[in-house]
Amino acid sequence: MPSRLALCVLCCTLPVPLAAAKDINLAKRYREVANQLIDASLVDEAGYNKLTYLCDRIGNRLSGSANLPKAIAWAAEQMKSDGLVNVSTPAVKVPRWVRGNESGAILSPIERPLHMVGLGMSVATPPGGITADTVVVSTFDQLEQLGNRAEGKIVVFNAPYESYDKTVAYRTLGASRAAKLGAVAVLVRSITPLAMQLPHTGTLRYEDDSAKIPAAAITIEDATLLGRLQAGGATPRIHLSMEAHTEADADAANVMGEIPGSEHPEEIVVMGGHIDSWDVGQGAQDDGAGIMATLEAAALIRKLGLKPRRTIRVAFWVNEENGGRGGKAYVAWAGDALKNHVAAIEMDEGAETPVGIGYGPEPLPRRPVPGAASAPERKPTAEEQASMKMCGQIASLLKRLKADHVNQGGGGSDVEPLGVLGVPMLSPTTTAAHYFDWHHTQADTVDKVDREDFRRNIAVLAVLAYVLADMPGRLAGAPAQ
Repeated sequence: MPSRLALCVLCCTLPVPLAAAKDINLAKRYREVANQLIDASLVDEAGYNKLTYLCDRIGNRLSGSANLPKAIAWAAEQMKSDGLVNVSTPAVKVPRWVRGNESGAILSPIERPLHMVGLGMSVATPPGGITADTVVVSTFDQLEQLGNRAEGKIVVFNAPYESYDKTVAYRTLGASRAAKLGAVAVLVRSITPLAMQLPHTGTLRYEDDSAKIPAAAITIEDATLLGRLQAGGATPRIHLSMEAHTEADADAANVMGEIPGSEHPEEIVVMGGHIDSWDVGQGAQDDGAGIMATLEAAALIRKLGLKPRRTIRVAFWVNEENGGRGGKAYVAWAGDALKNHVAAIEMDEGAETPVGIGYGPEPLPRRPVPGAASAPERKPTAEEQASMKMCGQIASLLKRLKADHVNQGGGGSDVEPLGVLGVPMLSPTTTAAHYFDWHHTQADTVDKVDREDFRRNIAVLAVLAYVLADMPGRLAGAPAQ
């Protein structure tokens, strides 16, 4: 990340947002070009074909895996084939976490296998596995009330799904919280509203002041079963075996290509998603659909002969799933040019039916942590309020898609390093009706991406990126931290 001095320089050199745009009617100015982009998107075949190739022919793309370099090389060539210029693959070192063999089973009071999947970055069990009694809790408060009764146990977090942002803390923090009480392993109810005997993986985060213990996700059905057994007076006994381990960092890269600006090529609208995925499924919705939709949006802008005044840069960031190193590396790579970033658009919540766009201004914190102090609320500045109105004008261009809603809060984890430095963050928003049904599972395959919805998302991205890259003035970002 930039030094404190660099942050000060960035804050002082950012131009005044919207100085030239506040009185411009963007809806009127860009109606014709928006309709051209939407028309082209709604009949596009190439984007979905690219997504299909990525998913079926390359497959999942965990950082450090053999498939990730294949995806990076293919993506760079695809950008060139689509006519983007300045295609580059700046190197990024990424963690190499290896899952290995894994299994789990209930030994008593009944015998049956568990539907489980290890959590990313987990450590292994000892050779031969762990056999221990379980204790089931639904909240962190219940965990703390156990005290020394958790010692030597496998803690099962059976936390009902409220929302991803609220419930994911049990996956990310559960192992360290339980380890502090002497637990030997944790099993986490999958972070999903759908019970389909399908475990959902995802990364965890070990805290420095606790032991590292093995952690895995289990299905809703298995978590609630263990809860019922405990409620009925039994103490379920479980065997857990995991070979997970972390090796030396691997070589990887971000992938970037551009449509140069016709008047201000030094000013950048960057849009993209993450090229890596978990090692289950195909990484179709998360985030193959995101990167292929952003690439196709740029490809259509170029194909139509449109030449925005600013540069549109397509970026496929690496290592979003278990480290976030691609987004951080991008900030270091861009250096002083960050002051010329007009907007950062990320698509990383699937390609379901679009309903509008999200616009900052608050980049952090994205996900509340149970037990942590809430961040103080901040009233949007006058410039941010004006920017929200400008976003409303842009969104009105998407009315024929029924995607003209604007909500506060945009971007994604890859662009958060830009957001905290004052770059406006945006993202398409969708119904997300099923995203967390498939998220981080074997079911995240290309058949889950509806072709028509995918085309609509291309249209949203194309219109949003083009207008931001061409319009007078620029949106406001949150105050740099």
